[in-house]
Amino acid sequence: MEKNLQENFAGEKILVIGAGISGIAAALTAKRMGADVILSDSKSEDKITDDLTALREAGVELLLGPQTEEQLAGITRVIASPAVPCRAPLVQGAFKRGIPVESEVEMAYHLAAAPIYAITGTNGKTTTVTLTGQLFAAKYGREKTGVGGNIGTPLVDEALRIGAEGALVAEISSYQLEATGDFHPRISAILNITPDHLLRHGTMEAYQSVKEKIFAQQSAAEGDFAVLNYDDELTGKSIFRAKEKGIPVCPFSTVDQLAGEKYGSYLKDGRLTIRDEDKEIPLVRQSELNIKGRHNVENALAAAAIAYFGGVEPELIIKVLREFMPVEHRIEPVRELAGVKYYNDSKATNTDSAIKALESFQEPLLLIAGGDDKMTDLTDFMKLVKAKCRKLVLVGAAAERFRNEALKGGIAGSDILEAGYDLAKAVELCRREAKPGDVVLLSPACASFDMFTGFEHRGRVFKEIINGLD
Repeated sequence: MEKNLQENFAGEKILVIGAGISGIAAALTAKRMGADVILSDSKSEDKITDDLTALREAGVELLLGPQTEEQLAGITRVIASPAVPCRAPLVQGAFKRGIPVESEVEMAYHLAAAPIYAITGTNGKTTTVTLTGQLFAAKYGREKTGVGGNIGTPLVDEALRIGAEGALVAEISSYQLEATGDFHPRISAILNITPDHLLRHGTMEAYQSVKEKIFAQQSAAEGDFAVLNYDDELTGKSIFRAKEKGIPVCPFSTVDQLAGEKYGSYLKDGRLTIRDEDKEIPLVRQSELNIKGRHNVENALAAAAIAYFGGVEPELIIKVLREFMPVEHRIEPVRELAGVKYYNDSKATNTDSAIKALESFQEPLLLIAGGDDKMTDLTDFMKLVKAKCRKLVLVGAAAERFRNEALKGGIAGSDILEAGYDLAKAVELCRREAKPGDVVLLSPACASFDMFTGFEHRGRVFKEIINGLD
């Protein structure tokens, strides 16, 4: 497949599956480039939350409701939205007919003139992508630095916006990687791999295999790098596989100085440090970072490595690392009231992320957890809750299972409070129990769809509640 789709969209008949942000962006881009475009979604229009006006105005044909393989008649290319798995009947029908299937990020790769710096992982993506974007913006300026993908802005829009002179920083989810084949970033990164999205991918092996597609097309001949977590058990295996493919690997670690590695990003005497063959580049001290927790040190080490090997000067990296503040909903400080600090970590939609948040605090904690249950194992999570939390306040659909698992983990029943489906009540329970010096932390270890439209909505409601206290 040619690198530049602008040369061959004219005359194509493209079916975009999924009327979400990515699907709409892909459909509009393909239409602008001369393709005949159909957008298909299994939902009826009243169930679709995104605005379809621009599609209609552009002349994109909409097929909403039941999907059949008849929609593939005459189609030359299928673009699947992230929410559409490759096992979906319409996608499988395309495969059977030999019709190329790709994701919107694959489309963006073919259209991008600037190098792509792509970041995936179960947790930490948005913080690392935001920081990496600021690092490249320090070199190229914001107008020539694109940040898109799973972070909310379609990658195809950013690829076209910035042109050739600059950098395209991409947050890539496993859903987006599933339908890629040619996707080839200049530098890739896998931050960690822990149990998540298993309903989509089936097994951890399949999930990891999809994540590793981020470096599948990289090579030493192209000057590529893979930045991979040395401390994470599964990404440790990814390091081996990337090296086996001949890809230069820059591991990052908070516990090892990577003496045997040609490249590395690590802590040395409390300072973030980059190794580039026979030289070490000292950056900032860990204590200078404004983002809390060991996992955020990992995120900073990964971002610094991507930026350095992407050509950003060390003095710019140092400046940005010192100035970077927490991203919204990620251990975000909200307010201190009567000696009690309140933090919003609504993005913690799984236990691994919530564990990292708990580990970030030395103060006694009152934890608000629960929501739309992902049914992951809670053993390690509850061990840490018992060790670090004075009170566990439960909300949402997961409350009963979380309570039972907490009791099994040795947490006293008197230390478990329930607020039903009422986040304001959960905050009030915490406020009643908190003492000066405590921290109230929203880190749910669950998705949010039982009560909210997403983790962003949950986090903003939490902040509104906190900021309304007197």
